[in-house]
Amino acid sequence: MQEIVMPSNNEDMALLCLLIPLLPLLGFILNGLGNRKIAKGLVGLIGSATVLASFLITVYLFLDFTANGSKPYVVDFYSWISVGTLQIGFSFLIDQLTLLMMLMVTGIGFLIHVYSAGYMSHDENYGKFFAFINLFMFSMLLLVMGSNYVMMFVGWEGVGLCSYLLIGFWNKNTNYNNAAKKAFIMNRIGDLGFLLGIFLIFITFGSVSYPQVFAEAARYTSIDSPVMIAITLLLFIGAMGKSAQLPLFTWLPDAMAGPTPVSALIHAATMVTAGIYMVLRSNVLYVLAPTTLDVIAYVGLATALVAATIGLAQNDIKKVLAYSTVSQLGYMFLALGVMAFSSSIFHVLTHAFFKALLFLGAGSVIHAMSNEQDIRNMGGLRKYVPVTFLTFLIGTLAISGIPPFAGFFSKDELLAHVYEHDKIMWAFGVLTSFMTAFYMFRLLFLTFFGEFRGTESQRSHLHESPASMTIPLIVLAILSTIGGFLGIPAVFGATHYLGDFLAPIYDFARLANGAAIEPLHLDHATEYMLMAISVGVAIVAIIIAYVMYVSKSTRPAPEGARLSPVHNLIYNKYYIDELYNTIIVRPLMWLSGAFFRFIDLLVVDGIVNGVGKVVMLSGRTLRYAQSGAIGFYILIMVFSIALILFLNFFIG
Repeated sequence: MQEIVMPSNNEDMALLCLLIPLLPLLGFILNGLGNRKIAKGLVGLIGSATVLASFLITVYLFLDFTANGSKPYVVDFYSWISVGTLQIGFSFLIDQLTLLMMLMVTGIGFLIHVYSAGYMSHDENYGKFFAFINLFMFSMLLLVMGSNYVMMFVGWEGVGLCSYLLIGFWNKNTNYNNAAKKAFIMNRIGDLGFLLGIFLIFITFGSVSYPQVFAEAARYTSIDSPVMIAITLLLFIGAMGKSAQLPLFTWLPDAMAGPTPVSALIHAATMVTAGIYMVLRSNVLYVLAPTTLDVIAYVGLATALVAATIGLAQNDIKKVLAYSTVSQLGYMFLALGVMAFSSSIFHVLTHAFFKALLFLGAGSVIHAMSNEQDIRNMGGLRKYVPVTFLTFLIGTLAISGIPPFAGFFSKDELLAHVYEHDKIMWAFGVLTSFMTAFYMFRLLFLTFFGEFRGTESQRSHLHESPASMTIPLIVLAILSTIGGFLGIPAVFGATHYLGDFLAPIYDFARLANGAAIEPLHLDHATEYMLMAISVGVAIVAIIIAYVMYVSKSTRPAPEGARLSPVHNLIYNKYYIDELYNTIIVRPLMWLSGAFFRFIDLLVVDGIVNGVGKVVMLSGRTLRYAQSGAIGFYILIMVFSIALILFLNFFIG
């Protein structure tokens, strides 16, 4: 078991740890207060430099951590909440998983900040945009650094708020505002489950601090106890909302209403992986609830399949990538469900590289096309935007699982674990991989190959993006190329650096269930076969896409064209939004209208207005007693005294 210790130079470490989230918060304050008053160049510098500083401090902490034996430690700042037996400290846990997430969040975040400086340069609310994404960085870092579930929840809600603000950033568009509200509300559904899970954790273990909860859970002797199933399912409901799993996934494609850097930062590389992080962090609880793990695996597989099929028929460049994100998140949950924890976080890491690259590449295309997003109006762009094309090609190869790009290593390892767990699940996973390669190369070919299909005005404005946008693309392309070598399969006789680094975070889980966390037991021939099938399926999908969209120049049906029933079903996303509108939204609206008419108007307003009318009527009637005649007043006074004496004599 990993022993949680305090660093020897804890004052210095405490300051460094505190600076990592506080620097982006400082950027938020400066850019927020100085919106439209600070020069754009300074706004971009403040926003990017604060995140770069956090990244450099994280690198230092990582090097210090590995140099000192990779011993996790808690940096405790002060007692935050103290109510009876509930003691919650404002503290950070620094271990392997925290450091990996911090490096990913700050590293990818910095590149996206630099990209945003060019992409958003003409926006009138440039300072507000940087303030919001700096606030997001602060919230995300708080989420991954906190040492207890309450701090995770605070960061969890913070990134939800930032998601709402950034999706609806262009708030003069009603559709964008509706998309922001939809994301906010659907995430609240998941957040309620997460919050109830935290309550149940405290009731069960008497604490919400990770070390105490996991140490207590590791001593559990009962597998699949009702309370453990309840805790893990409630936590997973929270993960379903944040990480866009069935049935709470429809907010993510609509979230593409936000600026493209938002799509890359929040809805591809960082925020949507918060659910994965939460399950990974709680791995000891989940190995004690195999039933919940089965639910996670099936939900993840269903999400991956459904989202991949929808991606086949989409024509908006960002919507294709959005459904791809949902599908890849399903892959990650599938890995968690079969207890391939290292494989899941490995795919989180490689996905951050190539999906951020693809979204930023899409943003470069949209920038060149004068804000056009429909791939039916593109084509032949590779000669106009060569850097964007080459980097987008690398990202497409990576997500398709073509070696030696990053996605090959993480996806192959993930599918190998699934194969060992359940052959049918593996077959559906391979089918999803086939569809991923097909729709991604469909996107690539329709965008960059063939003849240009846009307007002459768009053609005249086609140009490569500025260096502030292309340099992050190049860096991410390099990471998407070499990132997979962090986890070279054992079959090649190499060291799996990432798996070895993360192994200690499962120590509590091994105590709870010694057989739960094990390496692959496949023989080399089977591993080679699985690799060959995975790569072969992707190559076949690429060839089919090439024949259809390059050789035969097939074009998607124009808007309003008559589609086949299956194509129409997929194109309209299985009418899931319409179904939710029919069975949830409309009944709730009718119910609220009924309550308004009968409860508000008849009961509440009736009582309040009735009291008012009685008082007014009484006042109008009694005012006639105020005649101004002194004789009448004396008569009433004498009568009143007589009545009091009478009542006092006979009743008293």
